[in-house]
Amino acid sequence: MSTMSAPRPRPTPSAPAADSPVTLDRRDGPFGEVVLRERGEHFEIIANGCFLMDTSDGRSERLLVDAALAALPAGRTGPSVLIGGLGVGFSLARAAEEERWERIVVVEREQAIVDWHLGGPLGRVSGPALADPRTTVLRADLVAHLRTSTERYDALCLDIDNGPDWTVTEDNGSLYSPAGLAHCHQRLTPGGVLAVWSAQPSPAFEQALRNAGFSGVTTEEVAVARGVPDVVHLALRGA
Repeated sequence: MSTMSAPRPRPTPSAPAADSPVTLDRRDGPFGEVVLRERGEHFEIIANGCFLMDTSDGRSERLLVDAALAALPAGRTGPSVLIGGLGVGFSLARAAEEERWERIVVVEREQAIVDWHLGGPLGRVSGPALADPRTTVLRADLVAHLRTSTERYDALCLDIDNGPDWTVTEDNGSLYSPAGLAHCHQRLTPGGVLAVWSAQPSPAFEQALRNAGFSGVTTEEVAVARGVPDVVHLALRGA
């Protein structure tokens, strides 16, 4: 068990105190409540009262995809990527900007979030990427998909929580368990890359990745104003 302090969710935008958020949509679903808010020029997603992400930055969400691609073995052609969590669309948009990805699959369990992209304000981030013929959006629970699917990917880019130590729902915790990491390992091609977003470094999760049979475990950081960096945990499946 980690002895680190509880991680903080991704920060709200740096806006004046008078710039109060406006709720654009609120939905109750099988996994709880999800809310889309507008704050000034930016949009925020709240899940079960937990701040998930907004459109104010996106550097670490883009790094999630960039670092995974960079970690793939040299010379690999036509790689595929599974993005776990559509979120505000930064990771998907980044993947679609890169011609080397041959196939892009996004797994998102919340119909509301899909709707906010397909016919709502988040389409300004993801619109071109969703229209890209390489992109497929699966309405499914990521944990269940990794457990039951037989498909393999060259990269898994997972961002469904505020990190392994701060999950949006209790069920998500199984993703970071030995069984969940084993399913991630199985869904990767030999030499494939697992990339996991987190709101702070987690040495305990790094060790869990090694225990699950991954190699080349590293952590890349993105400095943020609050002090503790956002990170992307990277791990490789053996060739």
